Amino acid sequence: MTKKGGRTFAEAKKNRKINELARENSKRFREIRRSIHKFLEDGPKSIPQIADALKIPSDQITFYLMTCRKYGQIDVSGIDDMDEYYFYGVHKEMKDGED
Repeated sequence: MTKKGGRTFAEAKKNRKINELARENSKRFREIRRSIHKFLEDGPKSIPQIADALKIPSDQITFYLMTCRKYGQIDVSGIDDMDEYYFYGVHKEMKDGED
């Protein structure tokens, strides 16, 4: 069978180079996401509690939590008595080690 029009998608994918910065950022995101999920196994926590426990600035924790929430991995579990912080927990259908 002859190819029409040049390179196939598979050939292009083989030759594609991934930016090292993008690769490192993706790796870091997966590591932090797993750390957050592991910390939330004990129950719902607020952003300051997660940030203190993981030693990551709260603005970065907010970014990771909102990204996980967007993809259905994290749920809002309530709000504190002072109406300052929401509590976040692992989505009920998420299992250990699922990505």
